[in-house]
Amino acid sequence: MSKIEKKFNHKYITALGDERAYVKFNGLNTLWFNTGTLCNISCEGCYIESSPTNNKLLYLTQKDVEKYLKQIKKYNLSCNTIGITGGEPFMNKEIISILSLFIKENYNILVLTNAMQPMLNKIKELIKFSNYSKLTLRISLDHFNKEEHEKIRGINTWDKAIKGIRWLVNNNFRINIASRIINKDEKIVRDGFAKLFKENNLDINAYNNDHLVLFPEMNLQDNTPEITKSCWEILDSNPKDMMCANSRMIVKRKEDSKTHVVSCTLIPYENNFSYGSNLKNSFKRVYLNHPFCSKFCVLGGASCSNKP
Repeated sequence: MSKIEKKFNHKYITALGDERAYVKFNGLNTLWFNTGTLCNISCEGCYIESSPTNNKLLYLTQKDVEKYLKQIKKYNLSCNTIGITGGEPFMNKEIISILSLFIKENYNILVLTNAMQPMLNKIKELIKFSNYSKLTLRISLDHFNKEEHEKIRGINTWDKAIKGIRWLVNNNFRINIASRIINKDEKIVRDGFAKLFKENNLDINAYNNDHLVLFPEMNLQDNTPEITKSCWEILDSNPKDMMCANSRMIVKRKEDSKTHVVSCTLIPYENNFSYGSNLKNSFKRVYLNHPFCSKFCVLGGASCSNKP
């Protein structure tokens, strides 16, 4: 088999000429909706480059969402969880009506948010969902202390995030916290967050993987190995555990103002991971031909799932 010059350059073959690993679709468990890439802040290392000016992914509308809920019913799909991500979802003017749709259909719902001003601007509407036990909000804190968090998220971001977390806890919302593994030392991170949660009287267990979700760092500049078919056995890893085995994401790209189904929440722009607008047509094997497939999912062991 001929050698390929660059990593992640060929869909089916690695740079060393080995067969690239792929993940078979194993049934839809989670359908993600990216409500738009606009965000109230710019964070260092944001994998999707969200910012106050990035609108590569446009705001989804209630009508856009309804289209895919109808497809789920039409094809009798087994989807039980809806994920909502951005950007910052609460910047989308239709987020409350979109959430109402999912609640009406009795889905498990996971919303990724920074819990800052866009969310706090909507607390009068959001409060009506506090008794819906299948709703979880996952708040991003990039460190367990203010100084390090603001190195990534910018000045004046820490206190606002803590304020949002307290409001959610005080109003009986189900939440968890998402952060990063620092210098590959998970114990340091969990010990630090345990102290933070205790100091703020937050009933969150830093040593519970579902309460504090830790993700590996993502940097396209890092040299990460390609995953071959033989890696599954070598790494004692199962392709069925990969996010793309049971989830898809809906995005609305600026270049054509149309919704697209993509295989992964981490790779929203690349056409190689897109399947058009029909959900059922996306249920194909996914070749792990992107650095994030290796660094984040296979080697990092990360998952964006929500366990009810």
